[in-house]
Amino acid sequence: MSTPAYLPALGRLLIALIFVLSGLSKIAAPANAIAYIQSAGAPFAPAAFAVAVIVEVTGGLALLVGFQTRLVAAALAIFTLAAAVLFHNNMADQNQMIHFMKNLAITGGLLQVIAFGAGAFSLDNRRKSASVAA
Repeated sequence: MSTPAYLPALGRLLIALIFVLSGLSKIAAPANAIAYIQSAGAPFAPAAFAVAVIVEVTGGLALLVGFQTRLVAAALAIFTLAAAVLFHNNMADQNQMIHFMKNLAITGGLLQVIAFGAGAFSLDNRRKSASVAA
């Protein structure tokens, strides 16, 4: 039984949503996001905020359309693990433990993207097809 060609694109969409929406929510309320970063003890909160917005929005959109997918998925996986360790490390708090585990699950999905690529419906596949045809 073959896998439907649309499943990798659907998987990328579902993973990308959390990044894009999180980045946009930071843009909508920068003071709140910076205060949260500071409360976690992260250094250079305004710079960390800018990096988070760039990684989440541009990385999420690139993942969504399947552009440089393996590289983007690797960057998002590292970002997600760093966020888990920095912001969700209080395992005595059940909510924080759930967020930590959610970040691990997202990282697992991103590792699948790294391993198997973007799939048929992606800019990566379109560029590969165009270079083979040339």
